[in-house]
Amino acid sequence: MRQQFLGALIGAAFGTVFVLVNSGAPLPTAIGWVLRALAVAALAAVVVLGVCAGGRPTLEDRPMFGPSYRVIVLGEVVLLVAGFFVLSLLDAPVQANVAWIATIVGLHFVALASAWKTRSILVVGVVLTVLGVAGLALLGSAAEWVPFVSGVLSGVTLLGGSLYGVRRA
Repeated sequence: MRQQFLGALIGAAFGTVFVLVNSGAPLPTAIGWVLRALAVAALAAVVVLGVCAGGRPTLEDRPMFGPSYRVIVLGEVVLLVAGFFVLSLLDAPVQANVAWIATIVGLHFVALASAWKTRSILVVGVVLTVLGVAGLALLGSAAEWVPFVSGVLSGVTLLGGSLYGVRRA
């Protein structure tokens, strides 16, 4: 359980950040605050469920965070930085960044699902990738909605996947 709890905790933390940062305009202010409160509550639920199940987040003796994990994360960082550079060269709107992040984080989960032979994170990876690509597609016509599509919905996906993961263990 400890490994799965740590993974769920990491996913929930990043999901919460996605929601907290991207729940602004064009969403009505009240809806943004409700989404933020729900994200924090979901993060708290992951912590409580994980602790109650006897999990303590640790990295000890973890093949889950072995060489394949490190290669995938390194690839993720390289793709993120290279993508930000290209988006900057293209004078893409600032909203492109969250769409790019969602796309690459999604691909990161797809790669991890293959490396770890875990289908549950494959679903999260595919959904995040689709939300990221959808956000990139919206840049030309509805850029103001990219933070919601690629940010908030990606955060909700990460939180949902984390809750699923911690409950399953």
